[in-house]
Amino acid sequence: MSGVVTAPDGVPRCPWGMESEQMADYRAYHDTEWGLPIHGDDALFERMSLEAFQSGLSWITILRRRPGFRAAFADFEIAAVARFTDADAERLLADPRIIRNRAKIAATINNAKVAAELAPGELDALIWSYAPDRAGRAAPRTVGDVRPTTPESIALAKDLKKRGFRFVGPTTAYAMMQACGLVNDHLVDCHVRAAVEAAAG
Repeated sequence: MSGVVTAPDGVPRCPWGMESEQMADYRAYHDTEWGLPIHGDDALFERMSLEAFQSGLSWITILRRRPGFRAAFADFEIAAVARFTDADAERLLADPRIIRNRAKIAATINNAKVAAELAPGELDALIWSYAPDRAGRAAPRTVGDVRPTTPESIALAKDLKKRGFRFVGPTTAYAMMQACGLVNDHLVDCHVRAAVEAAAG
């Protein structure tokens, strides 16, 4: 399986972060966002929601529509989305800026209602309680070393489901954990890995 890829700029990156020149926004996401620690209930709700919408699609599809998602979903403010009605759901189904999937839209609104019942900071604490011990995880050398689920993501998905959250299975939960810095899955020779470790430390 593939290890890091050195770009024309001489910078080694994870293979998915080194796509064609037409995907510079993907590289920017890899270099400046993916894996850095994210905290805050609303911020984590946004990541949870976008990862759910990504299910079955490529992440670049979601990334390029992220501004539209933010506009359509009130910047993913939990309290605001929790007030969405059936009329809002119908509005979203007609909004070309997002992925118009009825089940995913319904899940996002439902998840906001569930999150709104939690105390401030509780969603953040819940999600981060499943972060594994970083010292006990070997840095992946190739993309083949990165698994789609882990015991922690399976447990997190089970806990979220028990609380009433939808569309957050073990794979989606692990993608969220990767994106939000609960784990550092930048490959060992990727230039971003050290920055992510420093931010987490």
